[in-house]
Amino acid sequence: MPFRTRSAYAFLAPYLLIFATFWVWPIINSFLISFQNTRINPWKYSFQANWGRLFYDPAFYNALYNTLIILVIQVPVMIALATVMAVMLNSPLLKARPLFRFAFFAPVVVGEVAYAAVFRLMFSLDFGIINKLISAVGLSPVSWFDNANAAMALIILAVTWRWAGYNAIIILAGLQSIPDDVYEAATLDRVSKVQQFFHITLPLLKPIILFCVVLSVIGTMQLFTEPFLITNRGGPGGGTETLGLLLYRQGFTSLNFGYASAIAYTMAALAVAISLLNLWVGRDPK
Repeated sequence: MPFRTRSAYAFLAPYLLIFATFWVWPIINSFLISFQNTRINPWKYSFQANWGRLFYDPAFYNALYNTLIILVIQVPVMIALATVMAVMLNSPLLKARPLFRFAFFAPVVVGEVAYAAVFRLMFSLDFGIINKLISAVGLSPVSWFDNANAAMALIILAVTWRWAGYNAIIILAGLQSIPDDVYEAATLDRVSKVQQFFHITLPLLKPIILFCVVLSVIGTMQLFTEPFLITNRGGPGGGTETLGLLLYRQGFTSLNFGYASAIAYTMAALAVAISLLNLWVGRDPK
C-alpha cells in the first residue's frame, strides 16, 4: 500500500473507530438483542418472545395504525403547503423575502419542549386561545386532550407547523434552480401562470418534492416528540401512541430491550419500504 494511502487511512482511523464503536456496533448488537428474551436473567435466544409477539400484540397494531394515519394525512398536506409557501417566497412581488424565509424556517430551531408547552397552552380546554376562538363563533369548545380524534388532529397540526417551513426552504432551492428562460418562453407562447405552475414548475420540482417526501416519511416513522410532550405520552388511552413512543415505552419504561429492538427494526424496514415505494411511483417513465 502506498505511503500516501496509508497516511490517509491513518487520519481517517480515529473517525472510523468512533463510527464503528458508536454507530455500526450498536446497530448490529440491537439486531442480535431482538432475538433474545430480555425479560429473564440471563437473556436467552427466543424468536417468539419478540418477533413473534409483533404479530399478535394489540399495542403494536395500535401504534402502527396511528403512525400510518399521521403519515397518510400529514405528509401530503405538509408537502402541498410547503410547495405553495416556496412559490410565494420565490415571488418577486414579495417584499422582505429574507425575513419571511427566516420566519418560515424558525419553527425547526425552536426547542421541542418549548413549542410543545405552547401548543398545550393554546389548545387547553379551560383557557386556550383556540377554544376561545371556537367559542367566539358559537361552537362548543373541543377537549383536544381527552378525545382521540381531536388529539390526533392536534399532533398532525403540530408536526405540519414545525416542518412545513423546513420543506418549503428545500423546495425553494429547487425553484431557484429552474432557468428563467423556461418561463420567458412559456410567457411568449401565452401560457398562463397557472398552466406554467402545473406543466413546468411541478414537473421540474418533482425530484426535490420526492426528496422531501422521503425525508418526511422517515421522520414520521420515528415520530416521538409530539405525542410524548403534547398529548402526554400518546394519550388519551393510546389514541396518539406512535411506533417511536411504543419503542420508548418498551425499552426505557418496561426495560424490555429485546422487544424494543424488534420494534426499531420493524420501523426501519417500514420506512425503507415506503420510501422505495415513493421512489418507484415517482420515477420518470422510460
